[in-house]
Order: sequence, then C-alpha cells, then structure tokens
Amino acid sequence: MRKPELAAAIAEKTDLTKEQANRVLNAVLESITSALHKKDSVTLVGFGTFEQRHRGARTGKNPQTGEPVKIKASNTVAFKPGKALKESVN
Repeated sequence: MRKPELAAAIAEKTDLTKEQANRVLNAVLESITSALHKKDSVTLVGFGTFEQRHRGARTGKNPQTGEPVKIKASNTVAFKPGKALKESVN
C-alpha cells in the first residue's frame, strides 16, 4: 500500500474527503518526523514505536572488489512493532 492508497482508506473509514485525509496523513507523518529529528521516540500503543538510533562507524566490504570500505557513523530510524501488530501479522 502506498501513501495515496492509505489516504483513500482513511477517507473511506472517517467520512473525510480524500484531500482532507491526505492532509491528516501528511500532518501525522510530519509530526513523527519532527519528533524523531528531536531524538524523541513516537509510541503508537498497539502499533509500535519509532525511535532514532545511532550507528557507529564500521568497516564494510565492497561487494564488487572485496576491498574493505570505511562506513561513517550515522543516525537511522528503528521501528519496534507492538504486541497487537505482531499478533495480527501472525
């Protein structure tokens, strides 16, 4: 499911127009992004938790040549699914 399809599903379930649902979805995504940028975690009870994690510098391998490559430190986003989400998938 892509973003437009998700907005359409929200519109259908909430009696909003597709444009209104798209604005709501964009606001939610912007809020999550903003919180992660501030190094806050975002917990949606029953769904899961988004959090920023730091990845340290490490040595990798170039898959074409096999030569060692230095990979610099970076931040990434991690998602830990909640219990209800895990149960619905299984």
